[in-house]
Amino acid sequence: MKILLTGSNGLLGQKLVKLITEQTDHQLVATARGKNRLPASDLYQFESLDITDKNHVLNCIKTHQPNVVINTAAMTNVDQCETEKEDCWQLNVTAVEYLIEACEQNNSFLLHLSTDFIFDGEDGPYSEEAEANPVSYYGESKLAAEKLIEGSNIEWAIARTVLVYGIAHDMSRSNIILWVKKSLEEGKEIQVVDDQWRTPTLAEDLAQGCLLIAEQKATGIFNISGDDLLTPYEMAIATAEFFKLPTDSMTKTDSTKFKQTAKRPPKTGFILDKAKNILGYKPHSFKDGIEILADQIN
Repeated sequence: MKILLTGSNGLLGQKLVKLITEQTDHQLVATARGKNRLPASDLYQFESLDITDKNHVLNCIKTHQPNVVINTAAMTNVDQCETEKEDCWQLNVTAVEYLIEACEQNNSFLLHLSTDFIFDGEDGPYSEEAEANPVSYYGESKLAAEKLIEGSNIEWAIARTVLVYGIAHDMSRSNIILWVKKSLEEGKEIQVVDDQWRTPTLAEDLAQGCLLIAEQKATGIFNISGDDLLTPYEMAIATAEFFKLPTDSMTKTDSTKFKQTAKRPPKTGFILDKAKNILGYKPHSFKDGIEILADQIN
C-alpha cells in the first residue's frame, strides 16, 4: 500500500513515519511544511508540502497516487486558533477541502485526525455518536472539517483523539509528564488543575490506531485515545510516583485560576469500544505510557 502523510514533522507524524517504515512494507511519502525534521532515510520519500496551497496539494497527490492519505497537519494551539482565526480556518478547514478534492480525483482513502474539543465537555466520556458542541474556535474548525469529509464522495475515516503526549525526535515539544518531572526535580512550585478530565493518548498508540484504520480502510469515525480518565493533577501524581519525586512543591488548583484565551471543555475523554472491537485497538495505560517515555528519555 502507498501512504501519503501530511504533517510528518509533528509529534504524531514522526511516530507514524517510524511505525510505517519499521514495522510494515508500505510505501511512504512523508510531507510537511518546510524541511524534514526527521533523519533522512531510504525507507521513505519526503516532500515539502503546504496543504493550504490548493495546486500544490492537487499536484502532489496526483504525482504520488497514494492509496491512503493520512492528514495529521493542523493548527492545534487552542489559544492561537482563538486569536488567529483566519490562519486556523485556512489550515484546519480550507486545506481539508483541497485534500478531499485531491482524494476524489485520485481515488484515495482519506484518514483525517480530529479532536475531543468538538465537544462541550458537559457529558464526557463520549462515544462516536455523541452530539458535538464546540466551545472554542479550534473545536469549531475541527468540527467544520469533519462535516466536509462526511458530506464528501470519497472513502474516509476520522480518528478523534485526546491530549496526545510523547517525545518528538528533536525533543522540540514538552508534555505534562516532562513538565512535571522537570519542575519537581528542580523543586519548582507548580499548580496543577484537578477539575478537567481527559483520556490522555500516547502518541505511539495514536499512530498504531491510525495504521489499523489505514490498513483496514475502515470507514467512519473512530475514537482513538488512552483508556484512563484522569485530571491533570492525577497525571502529575502518577508521574511523580513513577520517577519517585517529592510532591511538596505541587499544589492542586482549579481551571478558574488560569487565564486562557480559549475556553476548554471540562470533561471529555472517549469510550473506545468501537475501535477495540472493529480495529483491534489496544492502548497502553497511562502508567505504561510514562514508562515508555522514560525509556525514550534515557
